[in-house]
Amino acid sequence: MSAATTAGAEAARRRTFAVISHPDAGKSTLTEALALHARAITSAGAVHGKGNRRGVASDWMEMEQARGISVTSAVLQFAHRGQVLNLLDTPGHADFSEDTYRVLAAVDCAVMLIDAAKGLEEQTRKLFDVCRHRGIPVITFVNKWDRPGREALELLDEIEQEFRLKPTPVTWPVGIAGHMRGLVDVRAPGTLLRYTRAPGGAKEAIEESVPAQRASSEEGADWEQAVEELQLLQADDAVHDHEAFLAGRSTPVFFGAALSNIGVRLLLDAVVDLAPPPGDRPLEGGGTRAVTESFSGLVFKVQANMDRSHRDRIAFLRVCSGVFERGMTVTRAASGKPFATKYAHSVFGQDRSAVETAYPGDVVGLVNASALRVGDTLYAERPAVFPGMPTFAPEHFAVARPADISRTKQFRRGIAQLDEEGVVQVLVSDVRGEQAPVLAAVGPMQFDVVSHRMAGEFSAPVRLEPLPYRLARATDAAGAEQLNRSRLVRGEAMTRLRDKDVLALFPDLWQANSFAREFPDARLDPLVAAHG
Repeated sequence: MSAATTAGAEAARRRTFAVISHPDAGKSTLTEALALHARAITSAGAVHGKGNRRGVASDWMEMEQARGISVTSAVLQFAHRGQVLNLLDTPGHADFSEDTYRVLAAVDCAVMLIDAAKGLEEQTRKLFDVCRHRGIPVITFVNKWDRPGREALELLDEIEQEFRLKPTPVTWPVGIAGHMRGLVDVRAPGTLLRYTRAPGGAKEAIEESVPAQRASSEEGADWEQAVEELQLLQADDAVHDHEAFLAGRSTPVFFGAALSNIGVRLLLDAVVDLAPPPGDRPLEGGGTRAVTESFSGLVFKVQANMDRSHRDRIAFLRVCSGVFERGMTVTRAASGKPFATKYAHSVFGQDRSAVETAYPGDVVGLVNASALRVGDTLYAERPAVFPGMPTFAPEHFAVARPADISRTKQFRRGIAQLDEEGVVQVLVSDVRGEQAPVLAAVGPMQFDVVSHRMAGEFSAPVRLEPLPYRLARATDAAGAEQLNRSRLVRGEAMTRLRDKDVLALFPDLWQANSFAREFPDARLDPLVAAHG
């Protein structure tokens, strides 16, 4: 079998997807439950590992485990029904939107998690905008139906009105939120799926199929209401249309409770049945790269010190076309220089193992890849360059200084490392000099990560001095000079180390507008954001 035929066949078996949500909607818990149902792990952990119960596999950093949030993005690969699933867990917290955006550049589908009580929340809306912008089809999972919440029909109306997206239920709850009696699979409406939660929720819930007549007798009004609501939805043509789903006009909807492992199997089956396999990817400047062409891949994440004993650095590469083989020499498009792939791992949370071969849709961890940056394209044979990743507009700024001047060397190395990983944006100015870099962040929690990692990994604690800026605009050398000599406007010009772009920082929009009036010819452009 030729390499192209192999790549095409293996790509068809892949489903590469991300779980996205607002903080506290249960994203990491769902990630663990999916892996449990696929037999990739033997028991699901809680986000906060309590007592003898372990923490979730995808939240490996000490800070994540302590706070019960996902800060970095984890990659879990497992098999289900003969297919290979690559699940990319993303940060739910808005402060880490950039990391989420980078992950969404590497997936073909997203599972959008909605809290049954809270419905659509701010971060959910932002993430859906990113999916729509990137053309990523979305499967919706309404979580926490075992707790008090809103009405199911009300949640569907909210999705349709706010996202202009037709919700098409594939499963439907029997019983209101907080009084969950089971689920109905719309494709087999004559059966109630009743669940008995495993002790602690660490194992799969026991699923029992109850015929309609018995369900009506035992569940009474709850069953009758569910049947009536399903009839109402069918009359409204809320039926899954696969073409509309792939085109981003509809979203199949599932209900359940991730912590209790209820409804998770049906969602996992849906990822196999509904999510698209890897396809041809657009190239910078036009054209596409077919999955059957020679190897190409996109670096969407760089993470250092995942293994404390080795202090290494991993570049996460999404294979876009062809066959990846460990040890092959490829070309880094940005420099045109060869890159050896001797140390290639598959990663399951913090665990890793050597990978010999990978196919389109797979994620490979390239170890000690110091030359690689987020957004890099690697290829073999015919050149390829995939579109770069926009940088979010930062809204929080702080000057970073070493708390101990004798640790200056370690301080510089740590700041450079975090900049390359995209943990924060690092800015410098002629006025402050490189010894006092300015850290620019989308949210203030990014500064907590910087402080935590600088002290723990680089033994270089930092002092952060907040700056009074909340707005950044793109400018040029001429605009920087005008801003620095303006006596009417409070602001400062700096250069972003990563790409050498010049930014103008202002305390607020009023000051930015004042500068524009004072220097009408100065360049002052909004920065590209997630939905840009």
